[in-house]
Amino acid sequence: MPELPEVEVVRRGLHEHVAGRTVDSVEVLHPRAIRRHLPGAADFAVRLTGQRLEAARRRGKYLWVDLSGGDAMLAHLGMSGQMLVQPVDAPDEKHLRVRVRFADGGPELRFVDQRTFGGLALAEIVEVDGARLPRPVAHIARDPMDPAFDPDAAVAALRRRRTEVKRALLDQTLVSGVGNIYADEALWRARLHGLRPADKLTRAKAAELLAHATQVMLEALGEGGTSFDALYVNVNGQSGYFDRSLAVYGRENEPCRRCGTAVRREPFMNRSSYSCPRCQPRPRG
Repeated sequence: MPELPEVEVVRRGLHEHVAGRTVDSVEVLHPRAIRRHLPGAADFAVRLTGQRLEAARRRGKYLWVDLSGGDAMLAHLGMSGQMLVQPVDAPDEKHLRVRVRFADGGPELRFVDQRTFGGLALAEIVEVDGARLPRPVAHIARDPMDPAFDPDAAVAALRRRRTEVKRALLDQTLVSGVGNIYADEALWRARLHGLRPADKLTRAKAAELLAHATQVMLEALGEGGTSFDALYVNVNGQSGYFDRSLAVYGRENEPCRRCGTAVRREPFMNRSSYSCPRCQPRPRG
């Protein structure tokens, strides 16, 4: 799943290429792509047509574009969703699901999704704690790159959770934006195993962990995010290359970049966790 750096790369591309443009027509090519828009494909197309796309925004891993009519176009990238800006005469992608054409006749916006787990929807904007958010995103916490992010409050919330620290770090209602990849990388940098109880961390260690999560995501953003295959791309179809800098994630049996011990993979919530047995010993009991 794309995490904060990958979504921020897409947000920047959308803001550069579609902000300020007016929608001329909308074509929904697969109903699953707008299944979260409960009124259906026809309603989605009619309501989006004629709207001016304003600023592209993000909270954590959630992406949307403000519309001139007051609502937002919310994008769920899922496992393989792509927001591509393409010339109008470019061949259709095999898994093109939604096409948005603009009144200026310039490049169109295409939502491409091979696995159809993602989708688009129109959502009402609500105000939460001084921020204007689409209603489905209203419960999501601020992320570490938000100017109003409160690190002390995030540390306190993390330490209140009576669960494993990795589960707490992935809880988007505590701190948003961190997913499986960057959680493993931050835990490695902090020399913590993901099964350590969050409520047993010292304030200093919890703060260090959040600082590492922030730093690794900033580094990934600088390299266009992490792309293990052609599914995670920016609006121009280009892949990020932070996967070359990962310390543990996806590196089972490869040497730890700090001590040389073989990286281990363990099952975690129907996914995998990667860590160094020496640098990140499992908690006792």
